[in-house]
Amino acid sequence: MKKYLTAVVMQDWKTAAGLLVPASLERRQRETVQIIKSAPTMTDEETMLAGYNVKGVRELEGMTAQEFYQADREAWHKKLKLTPEATKRKQETLKITVLGLVQEKDKGYVHATVRTSQETLTDKIEELFLISFVPDPINPKGYLISPEMKDRPVITPLDGSAPKEK
Repeated sequence: MKKYLTAVVMQDWKTAAGLLVPASLERRQRETVQIIKSAPTMTDEETMLAGYNVKGVRELEGMTAQEFYQADREAWHKKLKLTPEATKRKQETLKITVLGLVQEKDKGYVHATVRTSQETLTDKIEELFLISFVPDPINPKGYLISPEMKDRPVITPLDGSAPKEK
């Protein structure tokens, strides 16, 4: 968890992407590409693509989900227009406090409540996070972060509920 939050503050998007559930990254990529494709005008589409440093939406579609996450985070942080000094100050002052852990034993999930604190040149920023960890299917002793678990319902089709193929 600290590795992930530190990677985010250090803007090490490759490391952060490797700690997230791949399906979540793939969904984010699909949704973003769809939003861009639905832009009302070509000018709007070009504006949306500008931060990604790509020539077109097909280039976004051709990225791996991890590459897209990196490009998306870089685009977001460019929009913030923080000075290098402010970014450095945020990185130097980061404090991460784990307030509590809750385990869902039947599913193997662990949920952490985390308080972060950091400073810019003018402000102190404190945030409270709920971070959900799910078992890593590739590494039985590892976990991946599921960022969507707190933001959207998890929908799993029930046995026999899928339409039957003819």
